[in-house]
Amino acid sequence: TRPFTGWPIFGKPEEQRLLRTLRSGKWGKLHGPEVKEFEERFSELHGCRYGIGVVNGTVSLRIGLLAAGIRAGDEVIVPPYTFYSTASAVIESNAVPVFADIDLETFNLDPKAVEAAVTPRTRAIIAVHFAGQPADMDGLRAVARRHRLVLIEDAAHAHAALYKGRPAGSLGDMASFSFQSSKNLTSGEGGIITSNDDGLAEACRSIHNCGRIPTGLWYEHHVLAGNYRLGEFQAAVLNAQLTRLEAQTVTRDRSGRHLASMLSAIPGVHPQKRPGDCTRHSYHLFMLRLDGASFGAPRQAVIKALQAEGIHCSGGYAISLHQQPMFLNKSFGPYLEKVSRRLNYSRVHCPNSDRICREEGLWLEQSVFLGPKRDMEDIARAFAKVHDHAPALAAWARKQKRV
Repeated sequence: TRPFTGWPIFGKPEEQRLLRTLRSGKWGKLHGPEVKEFEERFSELHGCRYGIGVVNGTVSLRIGLLAAGIRAGDEVIVPPYTFYSTASAVIESNAVPVFADIDLETFNLDPKAVEAAVTPRTRAIIAVHFAGQPADMDGLRAVARRHRLVLIEDAAHAHAALYKGRPAGSLGDMASFSFQSSKNLTSGEGGIITSNDDGLAEACRSIHNCGRIPTGLWYEHHVLAGNYRLGEFQAAVLNAQLTRLEAQTVTRDRSGRHLASMLSAIPGVHPQKRPGDCTRHSYHLFMLRLDGASFGAPRQAVIKALQAEGIHCSGGYAISLHQQPMFLNKSFGPYLEKVSRRLNYSRVHCPNSDRICREEGLWLEQSVFLGPKRDMEDIARAFAKVHDHAPALAAWARKQKRV
């Protein structure tokens, strides 16, 4: 195969904005124009009246939880198939992550599992739009309304994704986005909180700015908070990157659809199921399940063979989030002191997440989907070639086990 599209993509617009910021001497959000411009542009693109730029997509979740009034010992329902930060932000809010399983086909939080996980202590749900496909927000909103819960979107993968024509980031009470290096919109590090709720946005803005309020004195601090403000250099890059996001997302979505249609024809290959509610998938990742029995060879052997063919892929998470040592050992630092004794994450049962982690999950990363149609065909041919040689690959895998 030919080399695939690399990441990040950048050029003169980034260089011009960065130099302008450097020469202005206004490098912080309090004095420069870049963060303000980016907050306005990004929130508008994502159907929101408010955007609060912050230093990363972990602290954005924590700020959102604090703004929502989460208190010590409250429970927040999260999926087990997601990055560490979705749950660690709950811990750092002195609240308890409760894991509800994902749907095996969509990789997203299952509303039925969420309903079963609700207790009198539940205060919020964090819905992850995994890989860039919006979660079942109608189902999750129904659960949230029924139990009067705050619904937060973890949209770290879902820049410019659409659910029933509505942008990710506008589907819950508030949302968190990440601009870390691998993300579809990146400044190396950074994040943003979006919302249409006046009170939540005001609370988030105060928490990210040392507890200040618009009517207060500068050295007057009203809530426990910190300096989590996004900087002007990051915003300068993001403003340039944002001009490309819409076209890039259309390209990724088209490429992902094309690849999924081709791979679905190969036995044992099950691309992420796309419900009709998903108007646009941002394809931060292309997710699939590989059923080794039907394919004819185990996942790890298939991954090695694909990599040998020049396809950059991985198995993703090796274990579900609740099986991470931090949870099993309850290494929560100063948090959850009063409730940790009753917590036992080794008893959490999320079979769909465990199955995907241990046996079936396979990821392709987003920049691949910015290339031409022939790149998708190269990937499909590589999968077909590996499938054609599955018996030999399975024999090799058995031999490796004996070594």
